Amino acid sequence: MPSMQTSDAPVCRLRQCVLLQACFLWTSFCLALWALNGGTHIKQFQLPGPKPAPQKNNSSIISASDMGISDEEWDRLQKAMDWPIPDQITDLSQSTSPVHSSFSIVGLKESYKVGENISVTITARDFNKNLKRYGGDFFKAKLFNSALKASVYGEVVDHRNGTYSVDLLLPWEGQAQVFVRLEHSSEVVQIIKKYTDSTFPRTHFNGYFGSGPSKKRIREVVECNLKWGEDGSWKKGNCCCEYKDIRAGTVWQCIRPKILSCDKLVHHSGGRLENPLNRFEQQLFSKKLTNIAIGGDKTIINVLPNAAAIDTVEKCRPGLTTPVPAGFYLKDVWKSFVCNTRQFSPAQMANCLKNKIVYLFGDSTTRQWFEFFEEKVPGLKRMDLHTHPGGGPLMAVQLNNNTVIHWRVHGVPLRFARILPITDLHYISNEIDEIAGGPHAVVVFTYCAHLVFHPITYYVFQVAKIRQSVVALLSRAPDTTVVIKSGNTAGRKSIYQSDWQALQLNIVMQEMFKDIDGVIYIDVWQMTSCHYLPEYIHPGPVIIANEIDMLLSYVCPN
Repeated sequence: MPSMQTSDAPVCRLRQCVLLQACFLWTSFCLALWALNGGTHIKQFQLPGPKPAPQKNNSSIISASDMGISDEEWDRLQKAMDWPIPDQITDLSQSTSPVHSSFSIVGLKESYKVGENISVTITARDFNKNLKRYGGDFFKAKLFNSALKASVYGEVVDHRNGTYSVDLLLPWEGQAQVFVRLEHSSEVVQIIKKYTDSTFPRTHFNGYFGSGPSKKRIREVVECNLKWGEDGSWKKGNCCCEYKDIRAGTVWQCIRPKILSCDKLVHHSGGRLENPLNRFEQQLFSKKLTNIAIGGDKTIINVLPNAAAIDTVEKCRPGLTTPVPAGFYLKDVWKSFVCNTRQFSPAQMANCLKNKIVYLFGDSTTRQWFEFFEEKVPGLKRMDLHTHPGGGPLMAVQLNNNTVIHWRVHGVPLRFARILPITDLHYISNEIDEIAGGPHAVVVFTYCAHLVFHPITYYVFQVAKIRQSVVALLSRAPDTTVVIKSGNTAGRKSIYQSDWQALQLNIVMQEMFKDIDGVIYIDVWQMTSCHYLPEYIHPGPVIIANEIDMLLSYVCPN
């Protein structure tokens, strides 16, 4: 036995040396790679795996019943939101290039007539000029004439093989030109989707606690966020104060203050942003790759008059579907294909709103509607409710015509820069439950811009609550005018806020209300997507004026 140990020793030592050398080489390689990447650990971009099937007993999965809808409706919503999944890439050059992608007009003719269509093909290529073999890119397309201040929206159809098509209507007489822009590559869309489907908190909020008289007041500021699902706690354990709205079903969390008790929460504001992207993902979000016009056929299209073209004659009423395109701009006036809209003078606005109570709920884009009425309607005066002019709630009255207009921002999660009293932040569903309704009542709401930070399942849950309240309102007061204002394009292209996310939320809202009788849907997405003004979260005055004309055409169709 001793002799065997002696004879094996060199062999063992040799094996140890080989293993140690291999470990040393691997460690050196890792350190070199780490240094090459600026000392930052880079994770290779990976697509999210297939979602596990919902299990009723698994609290980590958000089921359809958790969202307040049926399994069948959730399947329908997922199909409506379906977006092609790209291949996994390992190099930036493999992503879609706006420089090398292009569009062409199919079968271009010397002239067309009003009412005809042109077909446009978009071809996506990577930075190596290779044709993309999969879809998922987010393109926007429109037809425009700058001199006429005319434009029309085009819906991009993804063929899932690197090519896309757009049918563009020619609705005005004169000249027209095609414009196509790459908003996001398919690789970037997949990153956004990954975090939209997760509970990762890309945004945080501040909770302001206070107690005692002003001179000796104790104040504490802590971080707050949404709690969604049993495993959706943004903080674990007994860390937090929880605030549950019984009717809306939402649970809000704030880190427990060191001194004050949980019932001393007074104010709310937006807080820090948290970037979940690794180095490679950040490169894909580069400004050079996003929101870039692509090259293509810039031929001027000649459009001749057409006596056979028929204008929209249907009266504006609830229940009408929204076609694509929903209308077009000509001389900065929106011509709707949904119904017969008209322009309202200030005096006509006042007459239309006579004996009306208008409730505007949502975000700062419905506040723009309030401010437009305040500016344009003769005699309409804002009441001093001793609230912040940007945060509200706001109220304006016109005594001679017995007109009242309210605006209230929706409840948390709400990302406002200013500090707002937490007691003024009411959920839209709760507010609608408090309205008696009737032929004098006009209820308008939008619910989009502040929800792009949060899981899509939470959005479905909240829309289901709003729908339940709207159905109850129309049941007790069927003559109530109920209007949904879609989210508008915002020109934001980051992991925090993207028009792709807003588009998904709009799809959910439209799908969930499409079978509800008595509801009006105003698609301002198309109105903001094709206008010549730069896309911005707060559309310009000319767009707001056209949105108001759409609203009043429903309120006063005659």
